[in-house]
Amino acid sequence: MITMQAFAIAIFATRAAMAVTAIVIVAVIVVAAIATLIFLRSRTKKLQTRFGPEYNRAVAETGNRFKAEAKLQRLEKRVERYPIRPLSPTERDRFQQSWRAVQVKFVDDPNRALTEADQILAEAMSACGYPMSDFEQRAQEISVDHATVVEHYRSGHDIAVRQSQGKATTEELRQAMIHYRALFDELMREPERLRARTAGAS
Repeated sequence: MITMQAFAIAIFATRAAMAVTAIVIVAVIVVAAIATLIFLRSRTKKLQTRFGPEYNRAVAETGNRFKAEAKLQRLEKRVERYPIRPLSPTERDRFQQSWRAVQVKFVDDPNRALTEADQILAEAMSACGYPMSDFEQRAQEISVDHATVVEHYRSGHDIAVRQSQGKATTEELRQAMIHYRALFDELMREPERLRARTAGAS
């Protein structure tokens, strides 16, 4: 027969084992929570660095940081599937000549010059491999590789919209050209993602 002492020892051992199991489970949960927190913070920092002001815009539009980050990650994956490439020397020369001509034209006809500048940007983006789409999609997709200048593109476009409504002053049109030039100069360079890919392959 099991003595009372043996029974008590068995109960103690069972409770001790349960306590150890509970401690292990809690420890696993804590470690998992810490790992998740580190991952989320790392993801947030990475996306903020890559998208710049577009990150804050996405948060404001979605009203939620997690939704915004999921949206930006989907955007990254979509753009990574595009055949983005640097412009060839011939293409670069052609676009730069067109841009210089537009700048000269601005002196006599700023409205037409801004319209043509917008067209040149669209053509340059298309030549780089970005699909033709509406402005908002273009701006979002450009932000993946050109986050530092996408706000210039948005600001220039806002003025171009006012120009189409007859509400933009000549000074505002000049500012729009400056904004557009920032993106134009960026498109004339090789995107950072492509530079990294080329360096990794060498």
